[in-house]
Amino acid sequence: MRIRPARSVDAEAVDELLCQLGYPQDDRPATAARLHAWFDDPASAAYIAETDDESLGVIAVHVCPFFEREGAWGRITALVVSDRARGDGVGSRLVETAESFAADRGCVRMEVTSSDRRPDAHRFYERRGYTGQARISSRFLRDLPACRG
Repeated sequence: MRIRPARSVDAEAVDELLCQLGYPQDDRPATAARLHAWFDDPASAAYIAETDDESLGVIAVHVCPFFEREGAWGRITALVVSDRARGDGVGSRLVETAESFAADRGCVRMEVTSSDRRPDAHRFYERRGYTGQARISSRFLRDLPACRG
């Protein structure tokens, strides 16, 4: 298995992996454009785990500067491991790669969110030293109207 930066040409594989996670994709050019944007952004990275025959997983990470103090934190914005490769260490290697990207950019903390309906994912992160914040912090979301530019 090798891990490398994801590129626009990986859109089909990324779409298939995101579908396995429950996020069906129907616009491959849009996925390719997002991958291109992540590849070009020095504060962001996406990585593919693969063999010669198939894509095994994908992870995306973004670096965010703290506002209230010096330094930065990294956020895993997506992690998917193929159904066929779960339990084989692919997720761990992808997380290590994302953490290394963040640490190389001065991050002192990592963050990831995971749906309450994914207890296996919660255990995966806890085994890697991540601490649940469910009783400490809350997450609030709001959709914004489309840009009127």
